Amino acid sequence: MLKTAFQRYINNFKGFSREIWILTLITFINRAGTMVLPFLSKYLKEDLHFSYSQVGWIMVCFGTGSIIGSWLGGKLSDKIGFYRIMIFSLLVSGLMLFAIQFITSFLGLCIGMFSIMVVADMYRPAMFVSLGAYAKPENRTRALTLVRLAINLGFAAGPALGGLIIMNIGYRGLFWADGATCIIAILIFWIKVKEKKKSPFIDKKHPDDVLTHSVFKDKPFWIFLFTCLVSGILFFQVFTTIPLYHKEQFNLTEFQTGLLLTMNGLIIFFMEMPIVSYVERHKISKVKVVATGCLLMSISVFLLLLNAWVGILIIMMLFMTFGEMFAFPFSNSVALSRAPKGHEGRYMAIYTMSFSLAHILSAKVGMEIIEYFGYQMNWLFMGILGLLGVSFGIWVFRLIQNENKPI
Repeated sequence: MLKTAFQRYINNFKGFSREIWILTLITFINRAGTMVLPFLSKYLKEDLHFSYSQVGWIMVCFGTGSIIGSWLGGKLSDKIGFYRIMIFSLLVSGLMLFAIQFITSFLGLCIGMFSIMVVADMYRPAMFVSLGAYAKPENRTRALTLVRLAINLGFAAGPALGGLIIMNIGYRGLFWADGATCIIAILIFWIKVKEKKKSPFIDKKHPDDVLTHSVFKDKPFWIFLFTCLVSGILFFQVFTTIPLYHKEQFNLTEFQTGLLLTMNGLIIFFMEMPIVSYVERHKISKVKVVATGCLLMSISVFLLLLNAWVGILIIMMLFMTFGEMFAFPFSNSVALSRAPKGHEGRYMAIYTMSFSLAHILSAKVGMEIIEYFGYQMNWLFMGILGLLGVSFGIWVFRLIQNENKPI
């Protein structure tokens, strides 16, 4: 029985091209080194002694840079190709991470975080487009999931290592580690993967499909993006307000916060691919699954209203983790499936921009609510917002049903 279950799990990882596996490897290296993000709000608040409002504004600059970078990355991927954008983004952002640790003024960090994120987040839409080029259409959701597994396995290792680096070397060690892993990852990609202009897996019957309507007229896509935005806002609380809450409400160390994030990454590593395979085998609506994920995230933040028992942090993280597994891989797939051939960069840019906007709103709105009304009001607000996101998910499901499209 155990052998059969193990074999079924292994079968989920078959059928990918060599390029997809290399993309997965470099994503893991890059994300394992992404130690700055989970501790950024703590670094700004506790090491540089900025106010909640100032931390919020730096996060706004971080997110604004991310939006512009996502837009640029998508547009340039359609113009000059995803390959060059990926190399430029990780190489230059790695060098910039080395430099930003020496900036400690409020204005300097606003400009620095904005600049880094413009360059760093050009990578995301380019990477999504590369999956379209290197993966077969029937493998695309699983390829997206494989890369997400690498992201989450990296995040499983990164925060715990980051916590140890902070305790032994200090926050500056994080910037050196993050910058170095960006550069190492993209050098492996450059050496091992050759540029591919077009996918060999394009529709042979319609090889010259063009954009027949503007992305701005795709109503279901925009309604769906609102559910993605809300899911992102709730999820990014894990990296903005929740680490501060761990310290102030329960006096957790950076290492203990890192262990909770490690638990999140490990659960995703073992369970996300089987969940994706199950949904695909049973042809369950991906939009429905995304809406369910948003609901689980909403429940997760509502649970933080129970603030008398430290164990609630584990239960809350379990709900957030399952919400993430339902919401994110399938939202990627839905967005990519609505893009006409040759214009995937445009759609994936707008999709990734929704998560950049979520980062801005998650940090700024969360910090402002905490500053004026306290943590409890923030959890209540975020939970209700999550329920609104679920209702939009149900709405878009009905719209797509009327189009007779299988998502």
